[in-house]
Amino acid sequence: MERIPPHVLLGAYSEGVFPMSEDGEILWFSPRKRGLIPLDGRFHIPHGLKRVLRKQPFEVRWNSAFREVIEACGERKETWIDEAIVESYVQLYEIGFAHSVECWDADGLQGGLYGVSLGQAFFGESMFSRKTDASKVALVHLVEWLREEQYLILDTQWMTDHLRQFGGEEVPREEYLTILQEALEGIYEDPS
Repeated sequence: MERIPPHVLLGAYSEGVFPMSEDGEILWFSPRKRGLIPLDGRFHIPHGLKRVLRKQPFEVRWNSAFREVIEACGERKETWIDEAIVESYVQLYEIGFAHSVECWDADGLQGGLYGVSLGQAFFGESMFSRKTDASKVALVHLVEWLREEQYLILDTQWMTDHLRQFGGEEVPREEYLTILQEALEGIYEDPS
């Protein structure tokens, strides 16, 4: 089983490209329209989710079960997360570039998400829920953390109706690449 080397993955993300696996083959994508969740006042928490958040039904943890999160994200009838993707991102996690946000309760891990962090950009890869609203709670906590850390973008790759309810929007590839370069400023310092 081949892994995508970390330098290849990180280089691809820095150019606005990401991988997905299809029938054991790694394919690379750079959509014409890119999904972004705003990290400013336009981020919207639906009313019902605000009630859930007040009840605090989950303990939110960071990076305590990365492999379990990515494997759970891949437990679908149709998935692009195969063993090569899992091992590639676990390797990124081990060197500090991939992260998971997890929702736990007395019964165990109930939902979460994972993604890649590079500069002031976070690339959300996938999310899952075993109990209602678990992935949504993880997303709200991720956005709060990204705001505190002064990230510029939360990239969702493609836009879905699920993400639109949070204020998600699509931007053309050219605009996305401009925003991405701003978020990556300073990570490739000229050594001279």
